[in-house]
Amino acid sequence: MADRRLWTYKEIAAHISVQPDTVRSYRKNGLLPPPDRVEGGRPYWFADTIRDWVVRRPRHRGDR
Repeated sequence: MADRRLWTYKEIAAHISVQPDTVRSYRKNGLLPPPDRVEGGRPYWFADTIRDWVVRRPRHRGDR
């Protein structure tokens, strides 16, 4: 079953053990996948999108 919960910078940061500003920097520098949704100008990603990205991202260090 797909995990369709929407995550913000805060949830992504907690998942990979960094600060939300680091996740914002990842997006600014093209290191984060495009958001699955944008509502009110705020980006959101499905939890599964981020989990897949964590496994495939460069310098993956065994993040959850």
